[in-house]
Amino acid sequence: MPSFRVGSIAGIPIKLGLSFLLVLPLLAWLIASQVGQLVVLMNTTFGTGLPGAALSAGTMPYILGLAAALGLFAGVILHELGHSVVAMRFGYDIDSITLWFLGGIAQMAEMPEDWRQEFAVAVAGPVVSVALGIVSLGAFLVVPEDLSGMRFVIAYLALLNIALAAFNLLPGFPMDGGRVLRALLARNRTHARATQIAAEVGKGFAFLLALVGLFAGAILYVAIAFFIYISAAGEAQQAVTKAALQGVVVERVMTPAADIDAVTPETSVADLVDRMLTERHTGYPVLDDGELVGMVTLSDAQTVREVERDAYRVGEVMSRDLYTVPEDSDAMDALSTMQSNGVGRLPVLDLRGEFIGLVSRTDLMTALTILQSSGMESTTDTATQSPRSPDESF
Repeated sequence: MPSFRVGSIAGIPIKLGLSFLLVLPLLAWLIASQVGQLVVLMNTTFGTGLPGAALSAGTMPYILGLAAALGLFAGVILHELGHSVVAMRFGYDIDSITLWFLGGIAQMAEMPEDWRQEFAVAVAGPVVSVALGIVSLGAFLVVPEDLSGMRFVIAYLALLNIALAAFNLLPGFPMDGGRVLRALLARNRTHARATQIAAEVGKGFAFLLALVGLFAGAILYVAIAFFIYISAAGEAQQAVTKAALQGVVVERVMTPAADIDAVTPETSVADLVDRMLTERHTGYPVLDDGELVGMVTLSDAQTVREVERDAYRVGEVMSRDLYTVPEDSDAMDALSTMQSNGVGRLPVLDLRGEFIGLVSRTDLMTALTILQSSGMESTTDTATQSPRSPDESF
């Protein structure tokens, strides 16, 4: 999702998604439109006498709505920082924390593989939210009664932070509760199997949440349910893929250099496009006297207008900054490199740094299909290994 950086906390970049900028005024308006009902709820819950008429008059509801919405998203950032700080204590890097319309995402460069670490990281966010709720409640009790607007916002944040913690602990994998469930399941199961079970529970939860949203007319619930269902299915597939490919070296699944149809820097872009049509390839390594000097893809060729392709050479449009993979690298690492950098193939280098082959996404998916159909699986997957995708909070 498109986002931009607005600062950092503890060295972690904080980003705002464009969807967050759209939902923030909407959330502020929703809170403002319900100030009267919320005052009744707070007076009933806390046994206080917030002046509903005064807080609902004029522009006051909109001021309160904006303050409460900003406070809520500040709580979401702290929730994600809870996950992040615990992960960093275990030695894992955090790429960023991003706010978007469904809450926040802590993007971890690498996920804990020990179930105890995953459990600790998963519960850290809800613990922070509960702590924020308790602190807000304490502040509500000491703020003077004549500051009714401030007391309203603080009371709202006390209730919402507790609700945020409770909601996130529901077993909707990949929410916090689903990750806690997977961590507990992984104590005596392989990580892939624990993920599959947690994902099925998460999809069931998503289905129920969608039904509630449809009958209650709560579109946000339906959106959350859709996100949970898609994320659970995707992460389950990722776990199965890792279980199959982990321990399979790239050299076993790559296409050797001798079998690769390479091009030279002097090949015209027109000839390159003709070869792509004939050979049905969309990318080629570029070799100069047997040395790898670049990669050229269909996207590179398309940067040249058709009438000028005879005049342009591959060396003028090819990519020189290459993502490569060692021959003894894990096949799953190669797939992760492709996914993270948005490329479909990687040159394979030997221990001397010389080009010896090419591995593509198709090669890896073919290997995955063969391994799964033959019943083979990696011997490196254990009950304590737990690759995780980014944490999501709502």
